[in-house]
Amino acid sequence: MRSKQMGFSLIELLVVVSVILIVAAIAIPNLLRSRSAANEASAVASVRSINTSQVVYQSTYGPGFAATLSALSDGGAAANCLPPTPATATSACLLDSALASGTKSGYTFTYAPSSGGGAVSSYTVNADPITAGGSTRRHFFSDQTLAIRFNPAAPAGNADPLI
Repeated sequence: MRSKQMGFSLIELLVVVSVILIVAAIAIPNLLRSRSAANEASAVASVRSINTSQVVYQSTYGPGFAATLSALSDGGAAANCLPPTPATATSACLLDSALASGTKSGYTFTYAPSSGGGAVSSYTVNADPITAGGSTRRHFFSDQTLAIRFNPAAPAGNADPLI
């Protein structure tokens, strides 16, 4: 007599694999939407950080705003923000160096200061997706008014709707 072997049949394995594929087909688009939302939230938070850093910079080193994002950070040298080195107008230590480099969480940050009478009297900051339509969709804009605006299709500007 032959002993009966234990195991799965080919049909049972195909059913399990098809169930896994169906679950993956449902989960992957949700994962991509979650990643997009997280990148956009990070970009908005980064623009807010730049605005807050500008307000602190102006009140500390005034009368104007910082001339570069690097001036809000470590000025290009991490040692500038380590104790006992004091913060200065060229390395205020208010932003992290990743954001001051201009790229973070799938976005490129473009900072444009405007001078009036020698000091930087106003600025604009744009957060644009590195690859539009990928894991990021919306473009963001802010200036010295501290209002954050967005545009779903093109670089945002002063006339776009508020968040």
